[in-house]
Amino acid sequence: RDFIKNMITGTSQADCAVLIVAAGTGEFEAGISKNGQTREHALLAFTLGVKQLIVGVNKMDSTEPPYSETRFEEIKKEVSSYIKKIGYNPAAVAFVPISGWHGDNMLEPSSKMPWFKGWSVERKEGKADGKCLIEALDAILPPTRPTDKALRLPLQDVYKIGGIGTVPVGRVETGVLKPGMLVT
Repeated sequence: RDFIKNMITGTSQADCAVLIVAAGTGEFEAGISKNGQTREHALLAFTLGVKQLIVGVNKMDSTEPPYSETRFEEIKKEVSSYIKKIGYNPAAVAFVPISGWHGDNMLEPSSKMPWFKGWSVERKEGKADGKCLIEALDAILPPTRPTDKALRLPLQDVYKIGGIGTVPVGRVETGVLKPGMLVT
């Protein structure tokens, strides 16, 4: 619960969210329960305007049996149902079975999940597909930010750094910010 403030701070700046869901028995059920973190984080991401979502079904090495296709499909079905209710289109969301501990399907396809033929997404900008998490990240569409409009830079924080000075932190929503530019 203490991490929610940090999660909101980071998410408010994000173009895409990666929702990591634990596949272990009991772990997934706790996260997807009425007050679970999986639900809370997915809802916060959508509410804060993060339009693109990737779901990593982690700890596939801890399923019963290990690397269970049935467990992955069960989780995919339940998470799809929930994210659809909050506003995401499940057809535009990549679901990737992974094991962060062993590196399965993170950077390259895993031989431990031969049943996984890959993920594919359909969105109005076109289709994308791949086999692992890095490819899903590479398939994120950068949002269009109008550079011809006036500079709009909502501030997230302001740091006072000794020897440097005051450093404002935020994201350029419209316009352009260049080195040496005078901002009022």
